[in-house]
Amino acid sequence: MATGNRIVTFEKPMEMKVNTFKFPELITPQGKKAPHGAILKIVTTNICGSDLHIYRGSFEVPKGMTMGHEMTGEVIEVGSDVEYIKVGDIVSVPFNVGCGRCYNCKHMRSDVCEHTNPEVDCGAYGFNLGGWTGGQGDYLFVPYADFNLLAFPDKDAAMAKIRDLTLLSDVLPTAFHGFAAPDWPAQPAYIVGENVLIFGAGPVGRAGAACAKLLGAGAIIVADFIQERLDLLKPHGVETINLSDGIPIEDHLERITGKREADRVIDYVGLDCRGFGAESDQIVENAVTNALLKYVRFGGMTSTVGVYCPNPISKNRDNKKGSMEVDWASGWIKSPRMSAGQSPTANYNHALMRAILNDRMPYLTPMMNTKIIKLEDAPAAYKEFDDGSAFKYVIDPHGSVAA
Repeated sequence: MATGNRIVTFEKPMEMKVNTFKFPELITPQGKKAPHGAILKIVTTNICGSDLHIYRGSFEVPKGMTMGHEMTGEVIEVGSDVEYIKVGDIVSVPFNVGCGRCYNCKHMRSDVCEHTNPEVDCGAYGFNLGGWTGGQGDYLFVPYADFNLLAFPDKDAAMAKIRDLTLLSDVLPTAFHGFAAPDWPAQPAYIVGENVLIFGAGPVGRAGAACAKLLGAGAIIVADFIQERLDLLKPHGVETINLSDGIPIEDHLERITGKREADRVIDYVGLDCRGFGAESDQIVENAVTNALLKYVRFGGMTSTVGVYCPNPISKNRDNKKGSMEVDWASGWIKSPRMSAGQSPTANYNHALMRAILNDRMPYLTPMMNTKIIKLEDAPAAYKEFDDGSAFKYVIDPHGSVAA
C-alpha cells in the first residue's frame, strides 16, 4: 500500500508544481468520517481549460491548492456504507461533488449541491470550492461514492476506450450541457438540423462540435484564433472560422448557411477570451457573451458554458468584481432562450458513456487530439496548453494507458 500521494499544486500564477501529500483517507475536508466514500487509484486525470484560468491567475485560489477535477480511476477501497460501487471497478468521477441527498441533487442538479461546500451551494475538486482535494495525482478520495461515481460495465472495454472515456468527468458533459434542455433527460436536447456557432476550439469547444454531430445538428461552425486547433475539426464535417482573418463573422455565417445569424450560439471560452477586430490582441471579458446575443437569430438559443468569476488580474474595475457590460437590449428584443452555468455532470455522463462504448462518436478521439503524459510532466504541459497547444493533455500517473 502506498503511503504518499503526489498531486499537482498551484504555487503562483504561471507556476505549477508536483508535491507529495499523505495517502487519502475516508474523511471530508471538514474532518468528518465518510463511510459513504471511496479511495481511487487514478488511471487518467486531465488538464482542463478551467485549470488555465487558475494557472493564469484569473480564477483566484490560495497558494498550495491541489489541482485537478477530471478524473478516472480504479476503486481500491470503499467505506462501510457503500453498497453498489465495488473494489476493482473502473469509474468516472464527475467534477461536481454532490451529496445525492439535498433538493438540488435529487433533481439532478449536482452542480449546485447544497451540502458539499459550507460557503456556497457548489462543490468541486481542485477548485477553491469546498476544500476538496484535486485529482491531478496518484490517488483520490471521493465522497458519496454510490451517487457520484459512474462505473464502467466492463474493465477491458473501458481501458480500450479510455482516451474517450476519460472525457466523461467534465469536458464532454460540459460540452453537452451547451445543448441540453433545462430539464434533460425529461426533455431531450433537440437540435436536429440547427445551425450551431461555437466560440472556442479548445478541448471543450471541440467536444462541443462532437456533441453537435451526435445530436444531429445542421451546420456546425467553430470560431477560434488558433488554426492548429481548427484544423482538427475540418476532416469531420465541421466548418471553421479563423477570427484572425479580418472577415466579419456574419459574412462567414452567410457563406456557410445563407444566414447572418445562427440558431444556437455557445460560449466555450470564458473570461480569458480575446476581443474581436481591433481588440483581438487583448483580453476582453465580455467579448463572447455579447457575441452570443449579436449572432443568435431571433428566437434562437444561447449557452454560456465558459467560466466567469471575479478576475483579480483584470484591468477593468468592474471585471475585477465579476461584473461586465452586457448588451441586454439585444437579449430582450431577440427573445432567445438563454442558459448558463456549470454542467451537472452526473445528469449526462451515463448517456455519453453509452454513446462512446457503442461507437456512436468515432470522431471524438481525432477531434480531441489527446496526449498522454506523466504526472511529473504536468507543470510543463500547463505552459504548453496556455501557449495555445492543440493537445488535450491526459495525465497517466501509474502508466495505466497502453500506447
